[in-house]
Amino acid sequence: MRRLPPLAAVRVFEAAARTENFTAAAAELGMTQAAVSYQVKSLEERLGAALFVRERGRVRLTPLGARLLPSLTGAFDAIEAAFASHKADDDSLLTVTTTHTFANTWLAWRLGSFQMEHPDLAVRLTTSNELVDLRSGEIDVAIRAGSGEWDGMDKHRLFLSSFTPMASPDCAAAAERRLGRKLVPADVPQLQMISPADDWWQQWFCDNGVPVDDSVVRRPGVRLENQADEGHAAMAGQGFALLTPLLWKGDLADGRLVVPFPDRVSTRNWAYWLVYPSERRSVPKVKRFREWLTAKIDDAEAKLAANWPSATDGVRLPT
Repeated sequence: MRRLPPLAAVRVFEAAARTENFTAAAAELGMTQAAVSYQVKSLEERLGAALFVRERGRVRLTPLGARLLPSLTGAFDAIEAAFASHKADDDSLLTVTTTHTFANTWLAWRLGSFQMEHPDLAVRLTTSNELVDLRSGEIDVAIRAGSGEWDGMDKHRLFLSSFTPMASPDCAAAAERRLGRKLVPADVPQLQMISPADDWWQQWFCDNGVPVDDSVVRRPGVRLENQADEGHAAMAGQGFALLTPLLWKGDLADGRLVVPFPDRVSTRNWAYWLVYPSERRSVPKVKRFREWLTAKIDDAEAKLAANWPSATDGVRLPT
């Protein structure tokens, strides 16, 4: 256990001793001259010895004060350097954490453009679906899906979570050939579904008036843990997956996925959010990332709305 005198008093003494002027020390520390005198006196009482000789109009160090000053100045210089080094590192690196789905389907494809717009910043992306401590100092901002109920955090809603069935063009075409007609929502329970036990499927069926029983949920098949994996399984022809249109816009436009029911998109009280501690809202790198991300999301939503097919356009998203 360290046996240190009050550090506030030590800091005041170091400034007063270095300048040999209580008024100058007060100006440096943002204190009154009376407060400087009080702190110095309290330190002298703790030591049982004088640190300054008070003379009219000035003060000068006693031998004890002169002996203490170099070590204390060196200690404060080391502390200042340590914090300056941290600030330099903090200013030059932006660390973003997000879910596997958002990273793999959207952010990783675009994050390089943010770094190119801000060449003074290095950008590190980590992916996790687990809760993270945003006050640990290891991570600057998080992008998470949820209801937005995170106490003590600044939250910016990026987009609502929506979903509709998608499949590879070959998979959708094969299903239509078997039926001899276009697909309708009531056909989906008989098709190969990816992650059929996902409760989002239950909501989509309910929203579209499709009755289902427990046999659909219990059906053997591919069951994956996140939408990123489900979307790639769908592109590989393994069945129909419930996917968020904004996240898969590029794959729809390039023909890797098709949407059989463009007018049947479900939503829920769930969204993607940009989240960070409230005390970090004015940090320049956080502000720059917030402005870049919200602009990119707004642009992506506008382009999706402009290109989304009507119910009569078939299963392909126009290019």
